[in-house]
Amino acid sequence: MTVVFRLATAADYPEVQRITREAYLHAGHFAADHPYMSALDDVEHRAKHAEVWVAESSGAVVAAVTLTFAGQPYSEIAMENELEFRMLAVDPAVQGGGVGRAVVRRVIEHAESLPNIRAISITSATFMERAHALYESLGFRRVPARDWYVPGEDVLLWVFRLELAVVELVENGARLGRG
Repeated sequence: MTVVFRLATAADYPEVQRITREAYLHAGHFAADHPYMSALDDVEHRAKHAEVWVAESSGAVVAAVTLTFAGQPYSEIAMENELEFRMLAVDPAVQGGGVGRAVVRRVIEHAESLPNIRAISITSATFMERAHALYESLGFRRVPARDWYVPGEDVLLWVFRLELAVVELVENGARLGRG
């Protein structure tokens, strides 16, 4: 499946909301009345305070993800020089076809194009095993020292981080590899 990764427009918000809601409910992560569902549903608010991106295939939105940076309202764990992604959701109708992997790869490519971004971080609930396998297969590693609990709940969230390959120019014009 060919996937186009782009910033969401206001016209995409209803579909982003539907996909996110259905993905989280389909996976059994939350009940429909869980307080976090209202945060997932408010795509317009997210787009005002973070970057909402979509994956499109054959003209239809099939996935969405929110990107944020240290100090921004939607950032939970991003440190200086990190891109954080959150709320990754793939339409249940196309799950298992590699869309999630394609989106995370595009997030990595995007992060590599941003000045001063040296890593990507993600929070994942301990019960999201499929997501953990995906992140680890793409080079993300657990950072247990940064794990945290949802305020007011007994829900442990794991942090995964990917160090980016950094290419820097030096005075003589030579390029250096991983930094």
